[in-house]
Formats: sequence, C-alpha cells, structure tokens
Amino acid sequence: MHGIENKFVYQAIELVYRNVIFIRMKRFQLCFLLVFLSVNQLVAQAKTDNYTLLKPDRVFDGERMHTGWWVLVKGNRIEAAGEPPGSISAPASAKIIELKGMTLMPGMIEGHSHLFLHPYNETSWNDQVLTESRAERTARAVVHAKETLMAGFTTVRDLGTEGAGYDDVGLKKAIIKGIVPGPRMLVATRAIVATGSYGPRSEVAETVLPQGAEETDGIDGISRTVRSQIGHGADVVKIYVDYRWGLNDVAAPTFTEEELKTAVQVAKSSGRMVAVHSGTEEGMRRAIAAGVTTIEHGDGGTPELFRMMKEKGIALCPTIAATEAISTYHGWKKGIGPEPAGVKKKHYIFSEALKAGVTICMGGDVGVFTHGDNSREMVLMVEYGMEPIDVLRSATSVNAALFGLTDLGNIKVGYLADLVAVYGNPVEDIGNVKQVEIVIKDGIICKK
Repeated sequence: MHGIENKFVYQAIELVYRNVIFIRMKRFQLCFLLVFLSVNQLVAQAKTDNYTLLKPDRVFDGERMHTGWWVLVKGNRIEAAGEPPGSISAPASAKIIELKGMTLMPGMIEGHSHLFLHPYNETSWNDQVLTESRAERTARAVVHAKETLMAGFTTVRDLGTEGAGYDDVGLKKAIIKGIVPGPRMLVATRAIVATGSYGPRSEVAETVLPQGAEETDGIDGISRTVRSQIGHGADVVKIYVDYRWGLNDVAAPTFTEEELKTAVQVAKSSGRMVAVHSGTEEGMRRAIAAGVTTIEHGDGGTPELFRMMKEKGIALCPTIAATEAISTYHGWKKGIGPEPAGVKKKHYIFSEALKAGVTICMGGDVGVFTHGDNSREMVLMVEYGMEPIDVLRSATSVNAALFGLTDLGNIKVGYLADLVAVYGNPVEDIGNVKQVEIVIKDGIICKK
C-alpha cells in the first residue's frame, strides 16, 4: 500500500512541478514578447522621430522658386517647408545641413530610361540583345541604377528591358529591399511589339533569334499580352505603335486602332498608364485615338496631332538627348557640321508641341546615352526653346502627376522626402542640375 501511495504522491509532486515550470515559461515568453515589442516600438519611433533641417539659399518646390525657405524632414516625410525660417520649429536633436549657395528641389523623375541598355557607341543594340548574357545585363543595370540615383534622379520610368525579360521587376524589388542602391522604379517589363515588326533580325528565315520585346497580334492576343505583363509585375504598359518594318525598312504603323484601343482599355482598367513608342504620323494618330498616356519620341508629330494631344491630355516625351546621341554616333559633330535631318525634325516637333501647349514629360531615353547623365535632356529642352522653370517642373511635379505619384515631385508637407540639392540656381542656368551635391531618398541621405 505504501508503494502505491508514494507513487500517487510522486505523480502529484511532478504535476505541480510541471505546472510551475509551465507558468514560469509563459511568464518568460510574455516578458520576452513585451520587451521585443517595446524595442521594435522604440526603433520605429527612432526612425520617425529622426529630424533633419535643411537650410539652402533657395527652394524649388516643384512649381515655383522660393528664397529664404528651410525644409524640415521627419523620418521619411517632409514635416515643414517655407519661410520665414524662424517659423519652422525643429527639435534640439535635429541634424542641421547647411546648403550655402545651393538650390533644394524635389528628387528628379526620369520619364524614359532603359537601365538594361548601355550606350550604342559602346555596343550596338543588336549585340547587346544577342551576345550579352542576362547576368551581365543585370550587373550593368545595377551599376546604372546607382549612377542614376547619384545624379539626383530618385525615380525612373523604365520602358522595357529590351530582351532581358522581367529582370527589371527583380531589380526594382532588390532596390526596395535595400540590397542595391537605386531609384524608385516604374517598370514596363518586356514591352509589346507586333509580330514580325521588331528585332533583332536575321537574313536567314529559319533562324530563331531572341526578341527585344514580346510579340503579339490581334484583339485577343494584345489583350492577353497586356494582362500577362501586368501579372509579371509591369507598372506601365509600353507598346511600339510603329517601327521600321515598312517597305524598304521605312517606319510604319504596327497595330490597328482597334488593337490599341483594346490594349489601353485593359491597361487602364487596372490603373496602369500606357506609353507608346511612335515616330510616324499615322502611328501617333492611332495612339491618340486610343487614348494612351504618353507618346515617346513623337517624330511624326504635326500641329493638328499636337492639338489633339492637348485636348486629350496626352503628354509628349520628346527624347531629344537620344536623337542627338545617335546622330553623334553616326559622325555628326554638334556645333561644327550641319544638323542631321533627325535633329532638325526634333527641333520642329518640340517647337510645335510647345506652341500647342502639350504637356512635356522629361525623359531622354537614357541607355542610348550614358546613365547618370540623365539631366542632359533637361539642358537640351532649354536649348530647344523651353523655359528653365518649366523644365524643372517637367522633371518633378509634372512627371509625378503623369505617373500617378501622389506624394512625390513636390516639396510639400506630408510628401515623401525625396530631395536633391544642386549648386547655383538652375532657373538662371539649367546646367546647374548637373552639379548635384546631396541626394536624399525616402529621408535617407544617399549622397553627400
């Protein structure tokens, strides 16, 4: 009997012991959880309570130039902006950055880039698509992304990987995760071309070559392709509405008006913009009728077409820098030799677009020329007749509005702290946008 009683006693003691241990473990877990939450809260609070007071000579807020303004950043947002400076109350812990002789402005927005391309005078487009591995092209794109950010462009609309598939989506995510430095990216993935219209091409009909964009055709086909690219991560749908596939390689329209209307309807129903490559009058006419968001290049533009674009709110991205760069690759020496036909045409269409009051998207087609030299387009826009203050707007608030970036492109309370400081006053000399001293993205100083 005593053995049985002892057994029950031992079992009871063991049960009590286990309960005590269980309770202690629960208490420990609860304490650990409370400590963990407290630390996280303190870290988050430290991030949001991190203040920076910027004191430039002047501030371009995305619309107008102001002298005597200061800007206060809290975490990754603009906390205060304006004058008089004494009206901005910053805590004693705030980091103060003196920007003597400088202009503070919103981080610039590149409207037409190709991070997966590099200048054609280094390697031709065909050879980049045909002979450079995806690994090499991605490695180059990582470098290009950093160069773009260091040049003061905190956002880019990247309009096609040109044969590198959906790798722009991966690059965008790597930048978001902080794995590599770079701008915010709006990506178009593969872009869309009509079957048989794009390149690279071969004289041997049986040769199957990789293409620089995704081929499709017909109402159902283009609808399916738009949906597929969106599903793979496209923020913007890029379509080549014409290309050099006409008789004797003359540029000619590719998609019918109905095909384009279908593509625009599908894309816009998902909240995405449609950017179209166009260099012919008829291609532009069809794109305008379809209701696209922006027309890239626009070399087929006429006064009538620009009037229609103005009425429909369709913007022109002129890519002046790419036109001039390609001309120099073909032997043109600017300022010495006569202007090539392509450059003369660009002067004409840009002038007519300005006369018509068309919204101008700042985008140079960078990748055709050197990444990090994005502001070359801004300098040329002034040279071609646009007022410097309007060029600054185009690269900031205008592009932000076009691309649906509701908290970028302006220096306003509550907006994201994407900022750049340049020497001098770019309204007096637009070339000052190349003199970048500080780049801030999402409240973090990337270059100083």
